[in-house]
Amino acid sequence: MLRYSEAHIVAVIDSECAGGSIPALTGIPRDVPIVASLREALRYQPQILVTGIAPPGGALPEAWWQEVKGAVAAGLCIANGLHTPMAEHPEIKPLLREGQWVWDIRREPPNLKLGSGAARELSCLRVLTVGTDMAIGKMSAAIELHRAAKRHGMRSAFVASGQTGIMIAGDGVPLDAVRVDFAAGAVEEVVLRYGREHEILFIEGQGSLLNPASTATLPLIRGSQPTHQILVHRAGQTHIRTYPHVPIPPLTEVVRLYEMVASAAGAFAPAPVVGIALNTAHLSDAEAQAAIAQVEAQTGLPCTDAVRYGAEKLLDAVLKDSKPA
Repeated sequence: MLRYSEAHIVAVIDSECAGGSIPALTGIPRDVPIVASLREALRYQPQILVTGIAPPGGALPEAWWQEVKGAVAAGLCIANGLHTPMAEHPEIKPLLREGQWVWDIRREPPNLKLGSGAARELSCLRVLTVGTDMAIGKMSAAIELHRAAKRHGMRSAFVASGQTGIMIAGDGVPLDAVRVDFAAGAVEEVVLRYGREHEILFIEGQGSLLNPASTATLPLIRGSQPTHQILVHRAGQTHIRTYPHVPIPPLTEVVRLYEMVASAAGAFAPAPVVGIALNTAHLSDAEAQAAIAQVEAQTGLPCTDAVRYGAEKLLDAVLKDSKPA
């Protein structure tokens, strides 16, 4: 939200970092005060409280729940990215006044249909970010690619598939709230809607085919019928973060896996992995450059950290691959 949202963020509530500097702590050039509590944040006259965590099971810690109730009582609207809905909650609903709303983002869209592969008929390019694990930067890479395409004058759209991406874009499909039978259809619906009006879509990836807890990646592939894929990887990561017994294979093998699954042995059109978006946030600049060079040498594919250095190299790879031979 701090890096990409166009909304005016007036304060961040973080009791551990209160008084600190957003640029110093995160490297994000956004001068927003960090305060310890809702009471202090109210000095900045906020209109909306955004829940900024996604804990396992979707339940807020009790202290946070009290802050949310306090925000509603103070007249704020709520943007809720948790699995637990708030709009109809018996402790929240009675506090809402006229014009005050709660946006429960993780709610299944109505009137869903099964996937049909219809997105393959679109004339637009469809670039899906896929990953070696969860929470490694697939959304950020897609947004950076979208911004690069806009700078090139392209009719581009970022298609969000998770709660944070939806809060940034204002639209999308909350994929992990959709019943699995309808997941590919839900992706297909939003891709068809945007694909008819744009020449290139950057679709936010979710999960990973390598992660045993992930169910979202395959519906994204089938629903979006990508023309291209960008593989996202955290530099130096050798195993699934929450499952250390699951190794990450060599990136060349991961590339082959995603290309094989996307094409399904010829049932669908090829969707080549044309570049690697490397997350180097934990490395120095020199270390990052060395890691990028190493991945390029190993895979033979263009590689960069899209957040750190921009996504132009990856966009060029997509467009180069799209030109007629």
